[in-house]
Formats: sequence, structure tokens, C-alpha cells
Amino acid sequence: MLIPAIKKALNELSDLVSKLSDNEYCFPCYDLSNASIGEHTRHIIEMFQCLENQYEKGIVNYDNRKRDNLIQTNTTFANECIAVILNQIEKPNKNLQLQQIVDKEELFIESNYHRELLYNFEHCIHHQALIKVAILQYATIAIDENFGVARSTIEYRNQCVQ
Repeated sequence: MLIPAIKKALNELSDLVSKLSDNEYCFPCYDLSNASIGEHTRHIIEMFQCLENQYEKGIVNYDNRKRDNLIQTNTTFANECIAVILNQIEKPNKNLQLQQIVDKEELFIESNYHRELLYNFEHCIHHQALIKVAILQYATIAIDENFGVARSTIEYRNQCVQ
């Protein structure tokens, strides 16, 4: 169930990115402290890339991201990166260590692939909510009402309607 939900979220993001020109994608949004849709998209992509690229080693450090400017400025390249993630994401669950430096102290926390996928999925939804704020400045771009909304919130809203 997790993989299909991630694929749905990433496909929604890809569909949205496809609707934008590179200029719209890079345009700073005042309501997001002048961050662009591209910057938020790059962040989503690079978190998934970190997990995928560090899976074999078994130690995941999200701070070791490439921070590729092309992802945040070129819609075609961003969608190519999303397609790669979609093709790589179905891996067997295995134990991982999450590495982080906090206040100059190196921490290692036990985790596993599925837990990190869930983290990345929730992180993706959070950034999609921010992207949705930026999309509102473009009256001509339609976006699904559930884009950037947590799955639990969607379920809750559906229960309230019944």
C-alpha cells in the first residue's frame, strides 16, 4: 500500500511540474519566503534520491544531498528524476542506519527501508502543500484539491461527508 501511495504522490507532482513553464517553476513565491516551486520539488526529489542511492550501503544521511540546481530550474530534468525514482523505489525492506550530525555530534539511528520510504512520503506531502500555496499565484493552472493533503486528512474528510 505504501509504494502505490508514493507513486501516486510523485505522479501528481510530475503532472503538475509538466504544466509549468521553466519560468513559472523557478519564480520566487513571496508567501514561501521567496522559495520557488522548483526548490521545493528539488528537495522532495533529492530526499528520495538519498534513500535510493544509499540503500545498498545501508547508511542513509539526508544531509549528503547533491543539491542539483538543474532539478529546481528545469521542469524536464525534474520529471526525468521523478521517473527514475518511480522505477527504483520497489526494493526489499531491509535494516538501515540513519546518520545525522546534530550539534556536532554524529548520531546513528536504527531504521529500515520501509520506515524511510514512509518518512519520504510524508515529507513529500508536506512540500506539496507548500507547492500548492505557490500554485495559487497562477490562475490558469488547475490543481487537485487533495494535492498536498495528508492521506489521513483525506480519509477523515471522506468520513465526515458520509
